[in-house]
Amino acid sequence: MSSHIVTPGPYRATKLWNEITRLFRAGMPLKKHRQNLRNYSSCFTAVAAVDWLHQMLCSNSNFGPDVTRQQTVQLLKKFLKNHVIEDVKGRWGTEELEDNNTLYRFPSTSPLKPIPYPAVPSASKGIKKRPSLRDKEGFFRFKSMKKNEQETEENRQAEEERDPGEPQVQRRELTGDDELNIWRDTTLTHLQKILGVASLDEVLDHRSINPHNIIHNMNKVNKHGVVTLDDKTNDLPHWVLSAMKSLANWPKYDSAQLSYPGFERDVFKTVSDYFYSLPQPLLTYELYELFINVLGLFQPQSERVAIDALQLCTLLLPPASRRKLQLLMRMMSRISQNVDMPRLHPAIGTRTMMVHTFSGCVLASAEECELDELLATRLVSFLMDHQQRILSVPEYLVGAINDHVQYLRTAQVPIDDVANVVSGNPVYAPLPMYTFCCQISGAEFEQQKLSCSQKAMEDLLEMILTDQNMTEKDRRKKLKQFQKQYPDIYSRQFPSTEKANKPKIKAPLLIRKTKAFSIRN
Repeated sequence: MSSHIVTPGPYRATKLWNEITRLFRAGMPLKKHRQNLRNYSSCFTAVAAVDWLHQMLCSNSNFGPDVTRQQTVQLLKKFLKNHVIEDVKGRWGTEELEDNNTLYRFPSTSPLKPIPYPAVPSASKGIKKRPSLRDKEGFFRFKSMKKNEQETEENRQAEEERDPGEPQVQRRELTGDDELNIWRDTTLTHLQKILGVASLDEVLDHRSINPHNIIHNMNKVNKHGVVTLDDKTNDLPHWVLSAMKSLANWPKYDSAQLSYPGFERDVFKTVSDYFYSLPQPLLTYELYELFINVLGLFQPQSERVAIDALQLCTLLLPPASRRKLQLLMRMMSRISQNVDMPRLHPAIGTRTMMVHTFSGCVLASAEECELDELLATRLVSFLMDHQQRILSVPEYLVGAINDHVQYLRTAQVPIDDVANVVSGNPVYAPLPMYTFCCQISGAEFEQQKLSCSQKAMEDLLEMILTDQNMTEKDRRKKLKQFQKQYPDIYSRQFPSTEKANKPKIKAPLLIRKTKAFSIRN
C-alpha cells in the first residue's frame, strides 16, 4: 500500500478524501467474525478500524502525527455517513459508530467523490480566459502597458537628446488605484511562484483580495511585530486580552485576580469560547481553499517554502483577523513551552489540547467538509511551531513594491493625446531591461576558468609584493609558499629565478692514480 502527497491545486480537500478512502479500502485487514451465533466474512470491528486508520493517518505526510484517536473515530463516523463503510446488515447514513466491537464491511459501490472540473468554453462563444499571473509579460508588468521595448528605447533616446530649453511633455500621473494594484499583483505573483501552480484563479478569488489589507498588515505594526488597528472596536475585548495574558505568563499573572483549583481551565475555556463566537474563522472562508493548498508543502524538505507561502497568505487577511491570529499563536506557543502550566485536560497533553481546541476557529470551510478537523489540526500545529517567522513582515516584498512604485513615478512615458487622459487608461513605462547569462560550451568554460583563476593568482602575487604593511621576513615566507604552490605563475613574474634555482650538477669525482708499488719505491 503506497500513499502519495496530494499536491496543491483546486479541490484539494476532495482529492484528500478520495486518497484516504482508497488507502483505507486497500489496506484495512478483513477477517471472518462471529456475532449473535452467525458468521460474517470479509468484515472488521470498529476497534480494529480505529487502530488501523489512526496509525495510517499519523504516518501519512498529508496529515501528520497530531491526529488523535478521537478524530479518527469522527472520521469513521463520516465514512459511515457517506457510505464508505456499512454495518454487516447493510445499514449506513443514520447509524452511529462507536469505538467498540460492532462489525462493519465495505460496500460494493465505489465511495470516491467525483472531482468537478470546469467546462472548457468553446471558441465559438468568444469567451476569453482570464489571464493568470504567470501569463503576464513580466514579473511586475501591468495590463495597461501598451508600448513595446523598441518604442520605449526610441523614447528614451529622444528624451536624452531633448534640448534642455524645450518645454517638458505632460506625463501621466500614478494614481492611488495604480499603487493598490501594484501591492496586490506583486504579492500574488510571489505567492504563485512559491506554490508552483500555473494559476491562482482556481484556488483564490481575486475579487476577495483587498490591497488595503496587505498595506495595513505590512506597515502598521508595533515593536513586537503585531498589527495595530485604527478602529479599536474590532480589537479583542479587554477581558479576553487579560485572560490570554494570564495564561501566557502563568503563573506570573495579576495577583489581584482570584485563584482557585482549576482556575486556569476556566480561563482557557473563556478564551476558546470567545474565538468560537466570532462570525467566521480567523483565516476567513474566502481564503480556505488557498490555505488548504499550502498544506501540501508541509514536508521536511519543503518546510522553508511552506513558511514563505504562509507568510504571504496571512498578509491577505483583514488586519483584525491577522492581529487575533498573532496574539492567539503567541499565547499557544508560550503555553506549550511553559513547564509550570498545569494540565488543561486530565487525559490529553497541553499542546494537543490547545491544537484541537482552537483548530476549528482558525480554519474552516463555509460548507461542511469531512476533513476540516484533520486539516485544521495540521495547519494550526505548523502555525504554532513557526508563528514568529510566518507572522512577520517580509522585508523583501516591501522593498520590491516600494522600488517599483518609485520607478513608475519617475519613468512614466508622456501622454500622446487627450484621449488617453479622458479614457483613464494609464500608460506606464516598462521596467528596465535585464540581461541574462548565455550558455557556453565546455571548452570555453574550462578556458575561462583557467584564465580567471590565473588572473586571481597573479593579483595575489602582486599584492604580496606591494604590501607595505608586511615585513620582509613574512614577504619572503609567503613568496616561498607561493612559488611552491604556483611555480608557473611565479616563474613568469621572476623569469631569472628559474635559472638561479636550477640544481647545480656536481663535477664527476676524479680518482687520482697512485704510483704502483714496487720494490724500487
